[in-house]
Amino acid sequence: MGNTHNKVVGYLLWVFGFMGAHRFYFGRPISGTIYFFTLGLFLIGWLVDLFLIPGMDAEADKRWTSGSTSYTVAWVLLTFLGIFGLHRFYLGKWLTGILYLLTGGVFLLGIIYDYWTLNRQVSDINTSLFRG
Repeated sequence: MGNTHNKVVGYLLWVFGFMGAHRFYFGRPISGTIYFFTLGLFLIGWLVDLFLIPGMDAEADKRWTSGSTSYTVAWVLLTFLGIFGLHRFYLGKWLTGILYLLTGGVFLLGIIYDYWTLNRQVSDINTSLFRG
């Protein structure tokens, strides 16, 4: 257990939270998807989340495995450069990184998949590095 996520990044993503970015970051893909399609539950949920982010951060820190691979770096790369596969390169997934680079994040479907699974991917890497 350690500090896997960053409240400041959570609040920065909250600015775009009506699209669910902060919820995906803190490992809540279902509500992130709902926020995406409802504009943050019609902006009401988005405003409430302003006060819920510290709890989401603490929960993410307990849930995910810390290690040398940074969740924050992976999320920033996915959010802003995902279609180029830079987050995949960062995670050491060179083949899919090249595939993302050549296909625009596998025609954006890979990006959606990664929004749902990136925390697990990083946690798995940190767990294997810890054990290995």
